[in-house]
Amino acid sequence: MWLATFKLALRNLFLHKLRSFLTVLGTILGVASVIAMLSVGEGSKQAAVEQIRQLGAKNVMVRSVRPGSGKEQSSSSTQNQNSSRILEYGLKYEDHRLLDGALPRNIVSHVVPIMLLRKNAQHERFRIANARVLGTIPELVQVKNLKLDRGRFINESDIRDLTNVMVVSEGAAKKLFGFQDPMNQAVLLEDKAFRVVGVLKQQASGNATAGQVGTEDLNDDLYIPLSSARSRLGDRQRIVTAGSRSYERNEISELAISAMSEDYVPQIAEMIRKLLETRKRSAQEYEVVVPLELLQQAEHEKRIWNMVLGSIAGISLLVGGIGIMNIMLATVTERTREIGIRRAIGAKRFDIIRQFLIETIVLSTTGGLIGIFLGVFIPWAVTHFAGIPTSTSLWSVVIAFAISVLTGIVFGVYPARKAAMMNPIEALRHQ
Repeated sequence: MWLATFKLALRNLFLHKLRSFLTVLGTILGVASVIAMLSVGEGSKQAAVEQIRQLGAKNVMVRSVRPGSGKEQSSSSTQNQNSSRILEYGLKYEDHRLLDGALPRNIVSHVVPIMLLRKNAQHERFRIANARVLGTIPELVQVKNLKLDRGRFINESDIRDLTNVMVVSEGAAKKLFGFQDPMNQAVLLEDKAFRVVGVLKQQASGNATAGQVGTEDLNDDLYIPLSSARSRLGDRQRIVTAGSRSYERNEISELAISAMSEDYVPQIAEMIRKLLETRKRSAQEYEVVVPLELLQQAEHEKRIWNMVLGSIAGISLLVGGIGIMNIMLATVTERTREIGIRRAIGAKRFDIIRQFLIETIVLSTTGGLIGIFLGVFIPWAVTHFAGIPTSTSLWSVVIAFAISVLTGIVFGVYPARKAAMMNPIEALRHQ
């Protein structure tokens, strides 16, 4: 009986192909929009979370803040610059020594200083204008989770002997050397030559996030020993703008503190704030960034964002269900005499309900399957042609399909029950 009812439902649907297609079109678009919107939202949020994760969930970043971001800061910094002609701001070497000596070593593994300099880098005819040069120490590899492609990173002897060595990122290596091997080649930073001793692997794409030195692609960075940066290049930089020239001095751009465990991160962040307050440092000169807190916040926002996108796309599924219900009500009216004949020859109310429910389930299931293929294709096309990251998860496909089938059942119950409750005698008289 179930098989016969299913064949009868298919035959009735194929009698009106265009009407059946327009009926399932709402379900197709609903399922496809749910999957596509969740995929785009999931992809963008995963990219943001991954960028924050690169900073290290066990790290705490203390960054120098350049004056001038607010109105009050801008006026005070302008007066300071006019009076001294050199704008000094941010973290000092004394801050590094204070934190390195005061933070307990049983919960802190590394305190890594980073000096950011803007210098023109050149090798033969290749040149990078205003390249990001990071003066640092060997422990940066563990703190920032840098991966070497070949060669080595900065070591203790380079720091001690003020060696002019350099480690280049993959992007900088391509810009400075093209197809040449950069190992043991010389790179000029202004008039100082540095020998390349290592090349880093390609890092995750995208710009640096909060807590990273600067906001540019990490694959263009150049790394040199901190001692060499201080002695060879200095910490004073010339800023040239239209019609003016100024100087600024920032001894340390960032301090990266690595904890033994994620459990110690909030405690270490609070200790850092207290220690810097003891030096009577203005809170406007630095900012403490905790990637673990940013990561937790980003994951929370990702869940909310997925719920919002899913709810918006779910409205189209609701509209599709209403369309199915509308068509099935019209079908019941058209087939009133057929229902009367079936009841007259012995069909029970349950048989009538089963017949119309199977038709609505076939409609919603067909629309759900077609919507799945369309919903998987759209994120692929967005990634392929627009370069926007997407991530189609199995749970989004399952949920969208389950909702489409459930919507068909829910909106098919009323027309099926209305058909079953007809008086057989009145139905037989219907013209």
